[in-house]
Amino acid sequence: MTAPSPQRVAEDAVRRYLADDATARALGVTASAIGPGAVTTHLTVRPEMLNGAGSAHGAVLFALADIAFALACNSHGYPAVGRSCSIEYLAPASAGDALSATAVERVVVGRGGIYDVAVTRDGDGALLAEMRGHSRRVGAVPAEPA
Repeated sequence: MTAPSPQRVAEDAVRRYLADDATARALGVTASAIGPGAVTTHLTVRPEMLNGAGSAHGAVLFALADIAFALACNSHGYPAVGRSCSIEYLAPASAGDALSATAVERVVVGRGGIYDVAVTRDGDGALLAEMRGHSRRVGAVPAEPA
């Protein structure tokens, strides 16, 4: 039996993870551009996602970035969790804005990984936030090919 390709593993792992993520469903998050160690997530800012100043709550931008991070670090087909992350908010989003968060794996060493996530507004491509996440694999790490 032939092992599935890394792309197939990523697509299957992301689909399963996203289906089980109640927060992603509640926010209306979807995923695209799925690959090993990289995922783009999407959501549209709804009026109930606004803060007291009338812009998208930072928690919404963080959640979109965090979900992209989670999907990317789980895209290899074995379980990983976020160990830590930091986010910089650069510009606001408004109700009705369609947002994307693209997570890219920078490195995996042993059980640890580092991922960068850019949150942008669709349409004008404005960079709204940048997050760096550190993951920890909690399941068995696959053996390296000989």
